[in-house]
Amino acid sequence: MSILPGKILGPYQILSAIGAGGMGEVYKARDTRLDRSVAIKVLSAHFVDRPDLRERFDREARTIAGLNHPHICTLYDIGHQDGTDYLVMEYLEGETLAERLKKGPLPMEQVLRYAIEISDALDKAHRNGVTHRDLKPGNIVLTKGGSKLLDFGLAKLRQESKPDTPFSELATIQGGETAEGTILGTLQYMAPEQVEGRPVDARTDIFAFGAVVYEMATGKKAFEGRSQASLIAKILETDPAPISSLQPMTPLMLDRLVKKCMAKEPEKRWQAASDVCDELKWIAEQGQVPQAATPASGGIVKRNVRERLGWLVAAVAILVAAALVTAVLYFRQPSAELKVVHFTVASPEKQNLPANGLGPNFFSVSPDGSKVAFVAVDANGHSQLWLRDFDSPIAQPLPGTEDAWAPFWSPDGRFVAFTAGSLKKVSATGGPAAVCRLIRHPLRHLVRHLPS
Repeated sequence: MSILPGKILGPYQILSAIGAGGMGEVYKARDTRLDRSVAIKVLSAHFVDRPDLRERFDREARTIAGLNHPHICTLYDIGHQDGTDYLVMEYLEGETLAERLKKGPLPMEQVLRYAIEISDALDKAHRNGVTHRDLKPGNIVLTKGGSKLLDFGLAKLRQESKPDTPFSELATIQGGETAEGTILGTLQYMAPEQVEGRPVDARTDIFAFGAVVYEMATGKKAFEGRSQASLIAKILETDPAPISSLQPMTPLMLDRLVKKCMAKEPEKRWQAASDVCDELKWIAEQGQVPQAATPASGGIVKRNVRERLGWLVAAVAILVAAALVTAVLYFRQPSAELKVVHFTVASPEKQNLPANGLGPNFFSVSPDGSKVAFVAVDANGHSQLWLRDFDSPIAQPLPGTEDAWAPFWSPDGRFVAFTAGSLKKVSATGGPAAVCRLIRHPLRHLVRHLPS
């Protein structure tokens, strides 16, 4: 049912058509009372013919209207006139994420920025008992102020407004297009429990979120198939290729985060969007910081310094102390002939070196030039420290160093320090890893114990 420009729906004057979707048509309109632009979604006849759905819609719309968040499209009003039901929403200027992805993957700083914003918006909705159920690039709009989520809580209403179609009766995918009335466009972001008709909850949104972040980072869908049946099989049985295999500069922790989002069983995923958001902010703080922080992200660089940057302060303190000790020893002793060490690092058996190559974050040579500590990653994306003596071709793993990166040696060569959520150290001869304590006044402490 098309509406011509100039038609009045309540206090809203239709200006132009914007588009159409599974729930009806969308128009740009003017609120004559407040003199502002709004978006009006006119609901399809599926809803008009079902009084029970209209009642449910009114009830759920009131809940959605209470989701006050800078990255959720605000629902202003609902109305009914001359047999037409409609929603009045915030008018957004920008392009959908789906439109942007046609140009290719996003830069990593944008991936992290939008992922933080979306996960924070999901957390807000989930805490208010609202599950999106249809999270996908087409329901995310990119504006100058950041990303905005659309259609919260409306997927269930759309699903109940029409009878289910058996998967065996759905058509083969042709060129990625979605046939009218099917769930093909949504299916590629559905969690296994959603595909199988099992109960869904917030963890279902987290699965879809992982698929969206995967596509933002790689420019490719996490799950693809030539037919509904093959696509469903991929969702239920296979894992997509690691992001780092398609984009080598991807932070390893982002790869792991997205993989956990898309775990087949809900119990093995992240259990709350707030946890996902916290991890994304931590990843961004390690050097992949988005260019702009938003109110919803809490200021990516400034958030929770005591919790997130404590390990960095400790690392700086230890590095300063090591530099001073080295300087004192250097000036107190006669110069020694420099020794040039040439070496290669091969992947241990069933391990891989980091996809973005070796660098200061992934290996460190001992002070005496006899050993090298380096990071290796197994087939599941789990990192660990390995130690190799230059006199031996075989490297040995250091137990207790899971998720390690950025290794560096103590000045005496007895310990290897590394980061794994916090600053830790492990003996070069083996033994349990220990968390490094922060020295309150490291320079003063060092000066007291320097030789006179």
